[in-house]
Amino acid sequence: MKEIAELLKAKGLKVTPQRIAIFHMLCNTTEHPSAETIYKSLQETHPTMSLATVYKTLDALKKADLVQELNVGEDSFRYDANVASHPHLICLSCNHVYDLHTDLLQNLREKVSHVTDFKLLSEKIYFYGICPECQRK
Repeated sequence: MKEIAELLKAKGLKVTPQRIAIFHMLCNTTEHPSAETIYKSLQETHPTMSLATVYKTLDALKKADLVQELNVGEDSFRYDANVASHPHLICLSCNHVYDLHTDLLQNLREKVSHVTDFKLLSEKIYFYGICPECQRK
């Protein structure tokens, strides 16, 4: 937790128990939770924290480049503490979001930049389909 507090300070963010809890939760999951999911998971340990606080904290963490916001086609965003550029797989049946660890897309940004003459700053790549678990159902 001390490392999280130091990281928040280094990014110019005020260190609060709520910010530490939210960022800690995101750093320790691969689930890509929504703000509502984060709020519900922290209610027991932080009963006075409001949903508005979760949204404000996520916005601050996003602006500080500590989390990335994922638009996976639902009514709410998902959040990922892994801010390195990486593609995601989204199951259209259960809405689970998975990180895709592959070298298949290596150098894609450079190739697109070369072909289009764009100075690319970032990218978000989503693959949509049905996960193996949902296919078995």
